[in-house]
Amino acid sequence: MEKNNLNTIWLGCKKEDRKAQVALYDHFSKKMLAVCMRYANTTLEAEDILQNGFVKIFTKHHLFDGSGSLEGWVKRIMINVAIETHRKNKGKLFESIDNNDSLQLPSQIGTDQTAYKDLLNLVQQLPTGYRTIFNLYAVEGYSHKEIAEILEISEGNSKSQLSRARQWLQNRLVKLTY
Repeated sequence: MEKNNLNTIWLGCKKEDRKAQVALYDHFSKKMLAVCMRYANTTLEAEDILQNGFVKIFTKHHLFDGSGSLEGWVKRIMINVAIETHRKNKGKLFESIDNNDSLQLPSQIGTDQTAYKDLLNLVQQLPTGYRTIFNLYAVEGYSHKEIAEILEISEGNSKSQLSRARQWLQNRLVKLTY
């Protein structure tokens, strides 16, 4: 979609034009669902995060001042909604993983088209706290300081959770190769 067309759609969204909102949703929903899937436990939860994120976008449109990309702002909203969802639903974002042997693992890490889905499946099996930190750091590119501020935790906790997430993933990948 051309930038001018997206700007026109965004202006319509700011005027609460339903057709413009549908067009914006159609434009970003697939990409943002992929973002939500990285933070959610299930597809249904990711779809809920996506919907809540778009509600927030349409009700808080005045917060986007036009500096930076609209897509980046939309993505940030989705990440924040995912984090808020976990805070509300879990009460505690971080959890222990003493016994996770019952997890379903992909039969093998595929190649080409299936590799992304297999890896996403594996990352989605991370315990919530590990998955959140892993996504914010490794995928979104946040620093530990930024993660600590976003999640209201210490930088040390962020580093520890990332280390544990990496170890967890490494152990699962080793199992897949045998």
